Amino acid sequence: MSQQLIKLSVDAVVFGYEAGDISVLLIKRKYDPYKGQWAIPGGFVLNDESLEEAVERELHEETGVKINYLEQLYTFGKTERDPRGRVVSVAYFGLIRPNAFKIHASTDAEQAQWFNIKALPELAFDHKDILDMAIQRLQGKITYEPIGFELLDKKFPFSDLEKLYTTLLGRPIDRRNFRKKIVGLNVLDELDEKVSKGSGRPANLFQFNQKRYFQLKKEGIIFEI
Repeated sequence: MSQQLIKLSVDAVVFGYEAGDISVLLIKRKYDPYKGQWAIPGGFVLNDESLEEAVERELHEETGVKINYLEQLYTFGKTERDPRGRVVSVAYFGLIRPNAFKIHASTDAEQAQWFNIKALPELAFDHKDILDMAIQRLQGKITYEPIGFELLDKKFPFSDLEKLYTTLLGRPIDRRNFRKKIVGLNVLDELDEKVSKGSGRPANLFQFNQKRYFQLKKEGIIFEI
């Protein structure tokens, strides 16, 4: 019985948040298999690099996006997931502001584009499964850890934070309870500045205190929505 060579790949699910919409960064494949189909950025791990180095390299090469930190999602290893042979993929995910990057396709990608997660094209390989799991993980994670502050302006009204969470969770939140929990965490600094939005009265601006947040995280922060 011949021994089958197993190849290792990485995939990067990059979510973008902007103006109340969540999108995902996809590439159009330049070569077979699935030539011309949309897929999650990724590729094979080189012998001389770590998984983290590989996923950052593939993402940057195929889309022009450079992220310092991507969180490991899951390992996908169904035997028939890649027509080229036995390929095991370690998937990662991250969350960015799309307008912070100028995307451009190269190497194995013919095109790179943001897609709203409510209007996705058909995806190559098992990438729909990977994306579905990443969405579930993201929505689960934000209910117990206050992530995503880097997606807001440096100074923001509290309503922008509520909108962010409502969008990421895909459901309404109890605004009063949410405010009470966030304020109780003491990770926001209220500023002596206001902003006017629409016809309502000016709202106070807040700023995320990253140092205090990381200290709380180290101590085992408890946060549930």
